[in-house]
Amino acid sequence: MGHRNLQECIADLDRTGQLLRLKCEVSADQEAAEIHRRVCERGGPAILFENVAGCQFPMVSNLFGTIERARFLFRDSLRDVETLVQLKKDPLFLLKNPGRIYGALRTLFSMRCVKRRSGPVMECRTSLDKLPQLKSWPMDGGAFVTLPQVYTEHPDSPGYMKSNLGMYRVQLNGNQYRPNQEVGLHYQIHRGIGFHHAAAIAKGVPLRVNILVGGPPSLAVSAVMPLPDGMPEVAFAGALARGSLRMVTVPGGPMICAEADFCISGTIDPSRVLPEGPFGDHLGYYSLVHDFPVLKVDAVYHRKDAIWPFTVVGRPPQEDSIFGELIHDLTGPAISAVLPGVHAVHAVDAAGVHPLLLAIGSERYVPYAQERQPQELLTNANAILGQGQLSLAKYLWIAAKEDRPDLDIHDIAGFFQHILERVDWTRDLHFQTRTTIDTLDYTGSGLNSGSKLVVAACGRPKRELAKQLSAEFRLPEGFSNPSVCFPGVLAVSAPAHAGKPHQSDGVAEKFCQGLEAIGLKQLEGWPLIILTEDAKFCAESVSNFSWVTFTRSNPASDLYGVQDFVEEKHWGCRGPLVIDARVKPHMAPPLIPDPEIVRRVDQLGAPGGPLHGYV
Repeated sequence: MGHRNLQECIADLDRTGQLLRLKCEVSADQEAAEIHRRVCERGGPAILFENVAGCQFPMVSNLFGTIERARFLFRDSLRDVETLVQLKKDPLFLLKNPGRIYGALRTLFSMRCVKRRSGPVMECRTSLDKLPQLKSWPMDGGAFVTLPQVYTEHPDSPGYMKSNLGMYRVQLNGNQYRPNQEVGLHYQIHRGIGFHHAAAIAKGVPLRVNILVGGPPSLAVSAVMPLPDGMPEVAFAGALARGSLRMVTVPGGPMICAEADFCISGTIDPSRVLPEGPFGDHLGYYSLVHDFPVLKVDAVYHRKDAIWPFTVVGRPPQEDSIFGELIHDLTGPAISAVLPGVHAVHAVDAAGVHPLLLAIGSERYVPYAQERQPQELLTNANAILGQGQLSLAKYLWIAAKEDRPDLDIHDIAGFFQHILERVDWTRDLHFQTRTTIDTLDYTGSGLNSGSKLVVAACGRPKRELAKQLSAEFRLPEGFSNPSVCFPGVLAVSAPAHAGKPHQSDGVAEKFCQGLEAIGLKQLEGWPLIILTEDAKFCAESVSNFSWVTFTRSNPASDLYGVQDFVEEKHWGCRGPLVIDARVKPHMAPPLIPDPEIVRRVDQLGAPGGPLHGYV
């Protein structure tokens, strides 16, 4: 069954024992978020907060908290949607699988939006201050909408066919926003709303925006889907809901999803920006205060039985990790059709998604060569970095399928070991400097600015990776706690960064010089070394290694090497590669919950408490 709205979805989860009804009073100021994080971490149920302090609207979270629940919500449509994706890869797929023809036709019909003059979302009106004032982390700059579905239409081509639906966070209050009149609209680079906004600025007109909250769960998934050009997200939402989306036509403005729970409607002034943030974000750090567009609010609509859905982001894994897994389920088969020669791509959730991308490609350019080197892999890498949101990747590590056809791209430690056995640091490091990176990544030189690194390796193994340190292993003075992350990768504790923002403090250089003086023989089998304040934490798990290494380093400024050199503007090294993954002064602070909030939730989870057994 498809869910036409959030109410049907919640009833379905309740009926099947996948919903926790929380009747005690809960504050939307950090307390609901702390409950959500703990229930989500334990793989618990969706949570319906029936009694939100000072607010008439109930809230619901953790709807997509496990991949099993996400698949359950779309159990009747996933197979048919997957059929459409297979058609992208193989146009003859339906001829080979005639049993899927009816489902594919029904899905295609569901992608046609149905226009209505009104709908449940238009039943009531309210004001911004009456909405749930959700705050997730102590330093958040105000209340935020964390599951918004921001809908715009192209100023030159009104209608849903050239519309955009994206999950761009919305700040309801705080900073310099006029209470009950303005909200902040944060969208990152390479987002569809940006093209609509640019077109509106070119015409000298305000961009009309509808911020939808709630509605069919397919709407939220569609808002984060990396869909190809020409496929509107609202059309895909209909396919995933197994029924055409009903859209209310509004004179002079973009349409509104009839079954949404809330709609904040307004315009973006072409010439007005205000500071937005801070906000605890999905890399595990705060995104800081920056100027972003401001939405002048004309109206706030809601349905009579409205429920406010939300999620909480922070250091992965969180609920948004499930979105990524579901997206991979749906789009994975089409990768080779969109990117010829590329067999698999994995945006590593533990590293915050965009900071680390793993890929498997083909290396067929010179099949007769006795000793292959990356060539087609570099073509593949350039194609990946030119494709949609994949272009925001900071580190891309790519291996050749021909070397090991069964290589599992989701086995992060195994993938790194495969590369490190084959990589040649004198040749296989390919930098892009002074380019764009993720808006939320503060390792670079400024907002949206940093560097990229492609590591491409293929051919026969060049070395055997070490698994443990020899008794003779020594470190330069001032460095300690050498800890094995996994074979070939060593973490080392280094002094905290004491330099100025965006400047080296000389510690990494001193480390490399010290290793060179001690001698390279002891470094055999350790091609990659991570400098961090706490080596044991970094080596404790693959998740810690991924998070520390790739969210705290900028390739152009934080990569060093033993016996490094520059030749024809190419940088490489003959000894181990060293990544300085210490926290730098210009980076954003990590997310730490308020101890008092933690204590209150502990009490709710104590024996006899309403959350006992859930947190």
